[in-house]
Amino acid sequence: MKRVVFNQKGGVGKSTIVCNLAAIGAARGRSVAVVDLDPQSNSTQYLLGEDWAQDETNIGAFFENTLAFRGNPDPADYVVETPFRDLWILPASRQLTDLETKLESRHKIYKLREALDALLGDVDEIWVDTPPALNFFTYSALIGADRCLIPFDCDDFSRRALYQLLENVEEVREDHNPDLSVEGIVVNQFQPRSRLPQRLVQELIDEGHPVLEPMLSSSVIVKESHQAAKPLVHLSPKHKVAVQFQELYDTLTAKA
Repeated sequence: MKRVVFNQKGGVGKSTIVCNLAAIGAARGRSVAVVDLDPQSNSTQYLLGEDWAQDETNIGAFFENTLAFRGNPDPADYVVETPFRDLWILPASRQLTDLETKLESRHKIYKLREALDALLGDVDEIWVDTPPALNFFTYSALIGADRCLIPFDCDDFSRRALYQLLENVEEVREDHNPDLSVEGIVVNQFQPRSRLPQRLVQELIDEGHPVLEPMLSSSVIVKESHQAAKPLVHLSPKHKVAVQFQELYDTLTAKA
């Protein structure tokens, strides 16, 4: 299964969702790869730590070699082992910003799909983290994925952006990837005692949008896990938010 977590609004928890769900899959014996397409490298630092030393083993180097007419580079050569069993990552790179125009001008929009398909021969699950923009790399991820998860952080701006985002996903499905589907909306940083989040989420449900259960609560434990470079299933598996992530993973695997 190839899943992409996408929202063009920043700060909605894409990297947190990607890394925690991927870590749960790996902790349960699945072989899992994370692909970090965001030059900010949040998923990479979450899984490898802030002291991660960027070298030539990253997604930028992979794309560089696709432009250099060196055949078809094997994406497995750019994957890095994380400290967590059965969990690997294709790290992000600062090169991505400079590479975007070159890749787009050379019509390399399907190269990521080829890479994900090749990786899926080695692992059971792939989770793709995207930049907070509808750019070349995000389109590449949507073209290459089977399912799309959309984080939603319970404010009115996010709700307005959600409708356009759903249209963008549908356009990619119609034009490039008929197998792509929106697997669900992941409600993040949910505050159940506040009226606005309750109202916004209920309106999405009433409109027929696929809001997933459980919703992810707001908690400082998430920031602590970022700082420790440990997904919640490894840092504090019995914490309320860790349990919610595990239940969300169960929901997704039941739907697959």
